[in-house]
Amino acid sequence: MIQPQGLTKAILLAMILAIVTGSLAQTLYGIAPWYDALLDEWLVGGVFFVVGKVFVATLKLLVVPLVLVSLVYGVSNLGGGKDLGRLGAKTLLLYLATTAIAISLAMAFAFMIEPGVGADLSAKSQSIEVKASSFVQVLVDIVPTNPITAMAEGKMLQVIVFALLLGLALNHSGAAGKRLKDNFSDWNEVILNLVTMLMKVAPYGVFALLFNVFASKGLSAIAELAVYFVTVLLVLFIHAGMTYGLLVKLLARLSPATFFKKMRNVQLFAFSTASSNATIPITMRTVEKRLGADNSIASFTVPMGATLNMDGTAIMQGVATVFIAQAYGIDLSVTDFLTVIATATLASIGTAGVPGVGLVMLSMVLTQVGLPVEGIALIIGVDRLLDMTRTAVNVTGDAAVTCVVAKSEQRLDEAVFADPNAGGFEDARD
Repeated sequence: MIQPQGLTKAILLAMILAIVTGSLAQTLYGIAPWYDALLDEWLVGGVFFVVGKVFVATLKLLVVPLVLVSLVYGVSNLGGGKDLGRLGAKTLLLYLATTAIAISLAMAFAFMIEPGVGADLSAKSQSIEVKASSFVQVLVDIVPTNPITAMAEGKMLQVIVFALLLGLALNHSGAAGKRLKDNFSDWNEVILNLVTMLMKVAPYGVFALLFNVFASKGLSAIAELAVYFVTVLLVLFIHAGMTYGLLVKLLARLSPATFFKKMRNVQLFAFSTASSNATIPITMRTVEKRLGADNSIASFTVPMGATLNMDGTAIMQGVATVFIAQAYGIDLSVTDFLTVIATATLASIGTAGVPGVGLVMLSMVLTQVGLPVEGIALIIGVDRLLDMTRTAVNVTGDAAVTCVVAKSEQRLDEAVFADPNAGGFEDARD
């Protein structure tokens, strides 16, 4: 049996080695043609590229079947439409509230630190063209016309809607519904065991992904935007520690220290993949097996969070908006401040949990307050590194809201939450 603590140490060690060796490899770039070819063609573009891509692809392989099976089974265990409505209202309210808090903190700290004052705009000639869907279109697209197509294309909101309807139908189908519900229960256990198998090779996938990032970017990109970079990181850590910590402590009456300790594996996975969607299988397993949330709650809140909860992205948008405004010498009014909060909060609805999506959302925010979208070119160089960190914040928020909702519905096993060894990654069924 692999204890959770042992896996955390292995992943953390892989991360440190990848950052150190990747940064060193990038620093040495150019010393000799054979070295450059080795790094570009055999390591970054070869072995580590393949390992990293296969690792992420395997994670994504599990997302749609896990969400569909787990959510259908979870909803079928709820009392009915009234319970689902109450659960949905709590979840949506908490996600939107934390997103609004996140971007408010971001803009407040950005105004105090002033990361854009004195910024060099000499390289701003790059034109950035980002297309974003309207909020109305997002609402229309929530309902799938073809659930098979939705699953094939990974449109998570549509998959969630289909799973909700199917779960409700099972609730009202008598003996036939019970037989199918038992079948979904078995499939749910099998898919969770697939997640367990994947966790055992996670350190190798994490190393490959991070080595490629730092071998390509290095640490030099950070120096050019150091104040902006540090400001975003500061707010991300404050929001994760204080907002989520208080959420768990005050609303769920649980220990924040225990919560954050058990979330380390999920955070490391999210950091390495920079994708909330790809991390769904790990998040689901952790909140159920490690934190004690019932499947009927976790199967609803976690996939919904991967789509709706964009706190980390909202923080980036808040700081980036102020940074770009200061860099261009444009003053933001109180109305602009409130507009950014409202736009970023609503824009989080229906946004895909994939790498780089924050820049799409940022273009919407900049347009709403009349700032040049070309300003995105100023921060795009360090966005990949920040994207990894804010994804870790997003999944932490998903788990925190899951604990709060599960506790409010009396569907959280506090004995499992308190047990440091709960949810070990063994070969057999838990």
